[in-house]
Amino acid sequence: MVSLHSSLAPFDGTLDAMRDFEYEAPTTLDDAVALLSENPAAARPLAGGTDLIDHIRTRRLEPDVVVDVKKIPDLNVLELSDEGLRLGAAVPCYRIYGDDEIAASYGALADSCRIIGGTQIQSRASVGGNLCNSGPAADSIPSLIALAARVVIAGPGGRREVLAEEFCTGPGQNVLENGELVVELLFAPRPAVGGSHYRRFIPRNEMDIAVVGVGASVELDEAAESFVSARIALSAVAATPLFVEAAGAALAGQPVSDDAILAAAAAARDAATPIDDMRGTVEFRNHVCGVLTERVIREAVARARGEETGYRIGR
Repeated sequence: MVSLHSSLAPFDGTLDAMRDFEYEAPTTLDDAVALLSENPAAARPLAGGTDLIDHIRTRRLEPDVVVDVKKIPDLNVLELSDEGLRLGAAVPCYRIYGDDEIAASYGALADSCRIIGGTQIQSRASVGGNLCNSGPAADSIPSLIALAARVVIAGPGGRREVLAEEFCTGPGQNVLENGELVVELLFAPRPAVGGSHYRRFIPRNEMDIAVVGVGASVELDEAAESFVSARIALSAVAATPLFVEAAGAALAGQPVSDDAILAAAAAARDAATPIDDMRGTVEFRNHVCGVLTERVIREAVARARGEETGYRIGR
């Protein structure tokens, strides 16, 4: 066990402002679960640490033990096969969008990973950590929901799975119980004619948090003329990221048309329950929700058809 002095904490001129915590770096999942279970109220797992370290520095969190999970093989799996995609909870973002095959097959996931912070953050931050932070405006969670990800959780009672749309229970809150941590995310194989996309609206590049975020995944028929199924998810418009079943239902079985896409956008707008804050008003967020949903669906359809739309991050 190594004792690290938390010199990142704000210093007010006295030694009392600094706080020690223990650092553990287990190499097995069982050891990590044991460490987290010993003192669940005062132990925190660290994957990328891009949020945790800042929370410790500002004393929003004051753990006695930080459990670094990056050395555990189970949490570092990144594997694409005929059975789908396995994404370990500690895999950094750059590895996901840096794999051309994964980025092509799971476009919405790659889209999210490309905009979570800058290059330095993406070399550390993980989708698993972003999910566990459970922020209402998280960029990865709508993509996980749209792609029907399953979250594998390990704890003192063994392993269990929950759907991505059921993971978050409130702002910064989720279904994890004492001693539990997320091990990996599982994605089903993508359909033969399918596409997905995530896009967010931010008021300016200096404010790197979504006013509205939308993830969509679509499956088209063999002729790529009609929707077989679709999943739409939203962020920053409710207390948790939202899975909007009604939006997907508005597309399923319909021809790819303006009417169908506008109906899905209206369903997404109706599902949103945003608040007024410094990033936008309720009225503005509702409007952007509809506009962004329409654009994201169109991009997902274009990707399913293998069309180039010219979309680039930030446009």
